[in-house]
Amino acid sequence: MNYQPLLRQLYQDFNARQVDAVLAHMHADVQWPKAFEGGYVRGHDQIREYWTRQWLEINPTVQPIGFNQRADGKIEVTVHQLVKDLQGKPIFDGTVKHIYTLQDDLLQKMDIELV
Repeated sequence: MNYQPLLRQLYQDFNARQVDAVLAHMHADVQWPKAFEGGYVRGHDQIREYWTRQWLEINPTVQPIGFNQRADGKIEVTVHQLVKDLQGKPIFDGTVKHIYTLQDDLLQKMDIELV
């Protein structure tokens, strides 16, 4: 399956803060990294709480710039990530890789790799 259109839409929905649209494509027991805190949150409720709290502190936008399916079946998305504080000052402006594990065509886990 070509996951590129779906993932592009999910990044667009994330950037628009459409939490339910993104969660609809995640496994109920999804694991999601807390990028600026470390560790993971698990499940829709914890992700919703994490993102809601995160957006009260920072303003991240993430644009996919490359897609690759790895030999192990995971989907690698190279993204440009711009994170600003709430006053608009850049905190991070760079490229990272988001590595997705899928189960039953739903996002099961996301990991972050530095480029």
